[in-house]
Amino acid sequence: MPSELSPIDKAKYVAARRAIDYVEDGMRVGLGTGSTAVWMVRCLAEMVREEGMMITTVATSSATAELARSLGLDMRDLDEVRWLDLTIDGADEFDPGLNLVKGGGGALLREKIVATASDQMVVIADRSKYVDRLGAYPLPVEVVPFGWQTTKALIEEMLTNVEVMGRSVDLRRDGPEPFVTDEGNYILDLRLRRISNPAQLSLILNQIPGVVENGLFLDICDVAIIGNSDGTVELRDIHDGTIEHERVDLIDGDNLFVDVVD
Repeated sequence: MPSELSPIDKAKYVAARRAIDYVEDGMRVGLGTGSTAVWMVRCLAEMVREEGMMITTVATSSATAELARSLGLDMRDLDEVRWLDLTIDGADEFDPGLNLVKGGGGALLREKIVATASDQMVVIADRSKYVDRLGAYPLPVEVVPFGWQTTKALIEEMLTNVEVMGRSVDLRRDGPEPFVTDEGNYILDLRLRRISNPAQLSLILNQIPGVVENGLFLDICDVAIIGNSDGTVELRDIHDGTIEHERVDLIDGDNLFVDVVD
């Protein structure tokens, strides 16, 4: 139950709970991936059930799709829905301009496709994800398996000519084997520490043969909801330039939440 959660999970929960207020009856909603997004999917399913809402959802990963279906949400393919009213997703890092680093869960390609096919993107996160400048979290880059070591070498060579503080590039693994995304690709994690020009880096990365997509989400997020362990949230709206603070009630007795884990 929410009141028994750790401080970090309380922060994730209140951000997720507040985010579903953006969902209206009849909407087409993109569902993100990751531990904070799990809270959001469960909160959304609860609201749909209790209020009798009719919404259509599209998932950014197989794991999210499986969870959403298990909770009774109407899950469709993006090609069937074509365009979304809203996407709610987490972030591994975000800066004051609401630029993001995503892909820690390995779903960055689908996440970027779904987010850019939406009228609005709302990001939910705990306060630890807020940074002055992107780069502390490793930047995921999705690459095709064929020739991935050549792609890695090209990325390493490129990094010598851009303004970053670290240049380590590692293949993400799942045990002894390479981690494989839902699209059958690999992920290279770039440990850059500080990214001086995210737009330039994103453009250069996507020009390298073998790179499918990178985890920089620039000028995509509209609203960030930052959860705190005391039950408060901070809402940052990039278009209005506003920062608001609210309190979200922690509701006990809801069995949707008893088995949520990172």
